[in-house]
Amino acid sequence: LTDKPLEQVLANPNTSGRLSKWSVKLGEYDVKFEARPTIKSQVLTDFVGDNTPTECMEENPSESERGLWKLFVDGSSCIIGSGAGLVVTSPDGWTLEYALRFGFKATNNEAEWEALIVGMTIAKHLDVQKIEASSDSQLMVGLVSGEYDAREDSMAKYLSHNQSLKSVFEVLRVLKVRRVENA
Repeated sequence: LTDKPLEQVLANPNTSGRLSKWSVKLGEYDVKFEARPTIKSQVLTDFVGDNTPTECMEENPSESERGLWKLFVDGSSCIIGSGAGLVVTSPDGWTLEYALRFGFKATNNEAEWEALIVGMTIAKHLDVQKIEASSDSQLMVGLVSGEYDAREDSMAKYLSHNQSLKSVFEVLRVLKVRRVENA
């Protein structure tokens, strides 16, 4: 799909040189020329459809689940840099997606912590009271839950920062999910 007049150029019998060679080469294939459809109205339709509450949503959530926001975090590090992604979902189904690129070197665990802290900070600014964070980092979830002790200084600092942010929320749960489920 394109908005360029390729069909007119390649199908013109008066083409010469390279264009005629391309026309012959492409003629071997079943190339169909279609105009690019207008997407303006479709974007609006998709937006309204995605953000309209439906009747099939959970009708009677338990008291602890009422008003619960979801946060999914995933950090990554490689030779060329590090970053993270996070998705914040409201109880009504509104979704905010963030991609972070760090201007410093970070390990995978540090990237996971950064993503969690940024997600919690965003939730704090949105006046969220109840949040459930999901991560595929066993170390981070183990540190937050108290199962593991912070041996490295950097992990202790991240844990301390997390504890200071934790007091802002009425409910904060950090769950370990399998990597496959953390899409």
